[in-house]
Amino acid sequence: MNKKERAAAVLRLMDEKYGTDLKCYLHYETPWQLLFSTILSAQCTDARVNAVTPELYRKYPDVQAFAAADIDELEKDIHSIGFYHTKARNLIACARMLLTEFGGEVPRTVEELTSLPGVGRKTANVIRGNVYGDPSVVVDTHVGRVSRRLGLTEEQEPEKVEQDLMKVLPKDHWILWNLQAIALGREICKAPTPRCEECFVRQYCRSGNAGKAGTK
Repeated sequence: MNKKERAAAVLRLMDEKYGTDLKCYLHYETPWQLLFSTILSAQCTDARVNAVTPELYRKYPDVQAFAAADIDELEKDIHSIGFYHTKARNLIACARMLLTEFGGEVPRTVEELTSLPGVGRKTANVIRGNVYGDPSVVVDTHVGRVSRRLGLTEEQEPEKVEQDLMKVLPKDHWILWNLQAIALGREICKAPTPRCEECFVRQYCRSGNAGKAGTK
């Protein structure tokens, strides 16, 4: 079974288990809110970000408000999220760049998005997939781990994992794979101790049912 065949078999089971509805784990109402929430989510859980952003977006209701924010005050507002010094600085700089370079709108291309402070390929692809509906592969720790265990990639670097997945996954599952792999990674295919005996795709897993080998 080659990687494309393996991917197709896994996707059939993933679709059965998790469905094919596109949803976003971060709560947002506007494109800039998703952009800022994704910046905040770096090395932080979506649940923690979702707990903070309702009040944050009430206090700063638009890009202009973030651009004019006092950095010390913003740091206090996002203190519980972690790495708040860097994230506060990036949010303000990002808001100002959105206003000066993009007319206050969230850009669409990877090149434009990654020119924004605090935005890497992962964040750019989240925006492209969820806001604009452009097929995009989003690679986080869950996606990387699950994809390696299932033999869809050998790579460790997120950008290389992204390139491998683009070759073996059909475009209509590029964004969906992120959602499904996150669900599997959180529930069953955990980092240190995968619950292999409960896994519905274990017959395709390189780590073996015991979950002792190849679980990186």
